[in-house]
Amino acid sequence: MTAWALLAAVALLGAGSAACAAPRTFRAGVAMQACGAALLGAAGFLAFASGTTFGSLFTSGMTPRFGVDGLTAFFLGMLGLVAAPTLAFAGRYLVPGARGGIIACLTGVFVLTLAEVLCARDPLTFLAGWELMTLLPAALILVGRSDESARRTVFLYIAVTHIAGAGTWIAVLLAAHAGVVDGARVLTPGSGVQIAIAVAALVGMGTKAGLMPLHSWLPRAHPIAPAPVSALMSGVMIKVAVYGLVRVLVDWLGVLPLWFGALVLSVGALSAVGGVVYALFQHDLKRLLAFHSIENVGIIVLGLGACLLLHTRGSETWAALALAAALLHTLNHAVFKSLLFLGAGAFERSVGSLELNRLGGLLRRMPWTGGAFLVGSLAIAGLPPLNGFASEWLTLQALVHVPAFGGLGDGLAGALGLAALAATAALAVFCFVKVVGLVLLGPPRRTAVAQADEAPLPMRVAVVALASACVVLGIVPGLLVASLARLAPWPVSIPTSFALRLPGTGSLPTVAIALVLGLLGSALFALRGRRVAATAPTWACGQLVEPQLAWTSAGFTKPLRLVLEAVLRPEREIAVHAEGGVVQEVSYRGRVPHLIDERLYAPAVRSALTAARHARRLQTGRLGTYLGYLIALVLVLLAAAKAGVIG
Repeated sequence: MTAWALLAAVALLGAGSAACAAPRTFRAGVAMQACGAALLGAAGFLAFASGTTFGSLFTSGMTPRFGVDGLTAFFLGMLGLVAAPTLAFAGRYLVPGARGGIIACLTGVFVLTLAEVLCARDPLTFLAGWELMTLLPAALILVGRSDESARRTVFLYIAVTHIAGAGTWIAVLLAAHAGVVDGARVLTPGSGVQIAIAVAALVGMGTKAGLMPLHSWLPRAHPIAPAPVSALMSGVMIKVAVYGLVRVLVDWLGVLPLWFGALVLSVGALSAVGGVVYALFQHDLKRLLAFHSIENVGIIVLGLGACLLLHTRGSETWAALALAAALLHTLNHAVFKSLLFLGAGAFERSVGSLELNRLGGLLRRMPWTGGAFLVGSLAIAGLPPLNGFASEWLTLQALVHVPAFGGLGDGLAGALGLAALAATAALAVFCFVKVVGLVLLGPPRRTAVAQADEAPLPMRVAVVALASACVVLGIVPGLLVASLARLAPWPVSIPTSFALRLPGTGSLPTVAIALVLGLLGSALFALRGRRVAATAPTWACGQLVEPQLAWTSAGFTKPLRLVLEAVLRPEREIAVHAEGGVVQEVSYRGRVPHLIDERLYAPAVRSALTAARHARRLQTGRLGTYLGYLIALVLVLLAAAKAGVIG
């Protein structure tokens, strides 16, 4: 039954994508896409909950095969949960016509490609889908925007993901050759083949996930994509890379060395802290959200690193709970990040700009969209009783247990992870206080913002549905955690009676917390009375209250920027214009440079271009020169064969 539902979902998505290309059937096509995605999600979660598996198992052969197991079913459910409201949102966000039709059509194909990668059961099908998953967002960005900046960004995105993504090819093909894909062989812990597969997967799939320092493409590509595409890229595409990491590191490779688990934990810590720090200093809303994707993938990888360390030490139950924490945060981030990107798209459609300093007061002008965006902001900041808090709490519990089953090295690794998670949580709250204050609250900062209209009904329904999912997943996360823990490929004993609290923690009754907060909120609302304070002008030390005096994004973050000045190396440029000894004007420009881009990638690009200019001299265009190169190569090979270097 579930298999037929998945096939029907694929058929609906395909037919809807084809119908979107024609303006007459655009709306009907988008509706079919949304229905197909909803059916895909329902079938995926049904298979996950029931433990249903069907189709082929993983094989090292190159014949196309497909199948669904528990891990695939969970990610298919997540894909459908995000894609259904996103596609419904796109139906009104996009304008029917040539460009809108192409974007809608390719978006449906993108969803099908993500599902194909998840269901692939042979190296050839998996890698073909992986490459198509990379290329489709590039095409979608170029259809939506064709300016020089967009073309350069797409070039960088494709270059980085393909060069580093070679690790994915190496990992999958080497795993197939070694016989670990289909379980025919168990590798010796710490063997060269096992380490090569693990490192290649971390590099290749970590690049696609946006892990630092291989993240350079993500904060560039996500902000310039159409809002529904940004939601799918950040909400699902980078999670498919997480699926790949879990499949390779946890499912295929067995017990990994302690140092590799510590490496994964360290990469997660760097990404979590680095992502949120750089997000704080962004002035464009979509770019800020893109950096938060790096942060949350870092939190997911913290849980994955804890799983690897605990599994190596033999703590199977807590290793499984750490894996559950990583997968739960994967789902939670997919929901609230797609919500935030869709909300940002609705704001941009209404007011024409996402510069934080040019917004304000949108909660009054767009109460449904703004209210849903507020819920997503609270969720990503990790505040209870929403879903971001639940998965971060379970990740914290897993990290606390890392030192309990190991020695000094495990204790240091666990302490590093805990410190990174705590700092990330605090900075995320700080960042979204800034976002909510500058975007939703306060007076409008432009006429267009003051005249903003609420989004159309389908767009409102999409963001409200995702906001509702944030609430439900935060209140009853225990419904998922036990089943997620049993996805670990080793036997674990996790009770199923954890619907009302998180398992293994013993101290987080999420439903009770939600009820208490709801009762307190209702009581405060009832006691507030009917008196309304008289309006009064804002006191500004005797100055006229002008827009120039309003808080800015830089003003919010300046204290932190001063504290981290030695690390962030902010740049300032102050110009003073004076006439007759009297200062007439002072202009100030400042920025926080992205150190990984400027200190790592920029020198590497310059060196590569220099080497390319030298190598270009070999291309003379003369046949005689190329024959000379060929003869020289033959002579070198003959000499090497004679010397016994090659046989």
